[in-house]
Amino acid sequence: MIPGRLLKEIRQHMKAVISRRSNLGKSLWKELITLHPADIAQFLSEISQDDFKKLFLNLSQEDMCEVFTEFSEGKQAQALSFLNDVGRVDALSCLTTDEMTDLFENLSDDELKRYLNLLHKQDREKVLSLLKFDPESAGGIMDTEVLALHDDITVKRSIELIQRLEVKKELHHVIFVVNEKKHLVGHIVLEDLVLQKPQTRLKTFIKENELVAHADEDQETIAQKMVHYNLMTVPVVSKDNYFLGVIPSSTLVDVIEEEASEDVYRMSAMEPVKGTYFEMSFWRLVYQRSYILIALLLAQSLSSTIIQYNEQLLAGFLVVFITMLISTGGNASSQTSAIIIQGMASGEINKNNMGKFFRRELILAFVMAVILGGTAFGRVYLTSSNLMGSIAVSASLACIVIVSMTIGSAIPVLLRRFNVDPAYSAGPVLATLMDILGLLIYCNVSKFFFFS
Repeated sequence: MIPGRLLKEIRQHMKAVISRRSNLGKSLWKELITLHPADIAQFLSEISQDDFKKLFLNLSQEDMCEVFTEFSEGKQAQALSFLNDVGRVDALSCLTTDEMTDLFENLSDDELKRYLNLLHKQDREKVLSLLKFDPESAGGIMDTEVLALHDDITVKRSIELIQRLEVKKELHHVIFVVNEKKHLVGHIVLEDLVLQKPQTRLKTFIKENELVAHADEDQETIAQKMVHYNLMTVPVVSKDNYFLGVIPSSTLVDVIEEEASEDVYRMSAMEPVKGTYFEMSFWRLVYQRSYILIALLLAQSLSSTIIQYNEQLLAGFLVVFITMLISTGGNASSQTSAIIIQGMASGEINKNNMGKFFRRELILAFVMAVILGGTAFGRVYLTSSNLMGSIAVSASLACIVIVSMTIGSAIPVLLRRFNVDPAYSAGPVLATLMDILGLLIYCNVSKFFFFS
């Protein structure tokens, strides 16, 4: 992370750092460029566009390349706009094909056409082929700059190829093997090339792939399977088993982080943010955070209507316990939804054991209802000595807990069935729903005890 002292000093003396005419400016500049490229990228992303441009253009070609790769796609597009055509080619050459594809997904049609024309024909064809895939599919995140060996060559020939091509293609511990039609047939590991005899052909000892990703599969599904099978590298193939590339461990980490971040936003009833927080415009943040709150505010007005309609019932004794009941219902549903959302995200809860999960949660809901209902009865009776009122409150709470836990487990499953992220069911949306249902249950159960 950027040291706080350095960050503060650079901000205070930005003009001196940019000009580097004074000793202080030179000193602060030297401290800045000795930071990790990720730290420099973070700092440049948090300052004004004009200062960002001046500092970025002052970087050496090597530093510029390293920092450019650490930017978000939005900042990379902004940085490219500062450079001439030669600088753009140098910057784009710092990226792998899949990173370049991610960047191009964020450009306008005119920018995409201009930057593609700057690339060499071979690189351009790779990028264009990747752009055909959904950016959140296996094909959209795969690394195409990877070495694959032919199954009919010898160990000796394989080593010669690796020594010759390793500087151009990323070498993984697992090396995938294809046949003469470029169809995936299996894999070997680096140790095999040491342990096997030089004249042994690869097809005599290739291993079967534990997992193969199809190019159109969702990235989250592939990430779950990689974690489940404890795999660090997975091959990606087309529908006819043509080898396309691999998903390495570094990409797996990125996918898990991205999916987790998206779930956090959706659980807060917000659309996932593209890029970093400070890259988003202020009014975009206002829009993203206000429209759902307005919708929930209007929905919550149903609670006021329910209270107004049952004003005579709730007047006095029962009104005191409204917040206790609806907050408990919201908390119970949030717990349940968090468990099933996390379980579905990790693959632990799936179609094969969904029935078992619901049976377990239903039993748990009844047990929790008894425990919380009993606790509520004791709390109300000890403070009021009203037996009938205590029974009404505790029975209401028991019903609310059962309903909230049932809804908390059912809604994420229904959303997944309709191809909507289950995370949307958590947080403010579920809390608002349980506020309304909790009041309805409380009023109807209380009517039963007081007016039946």
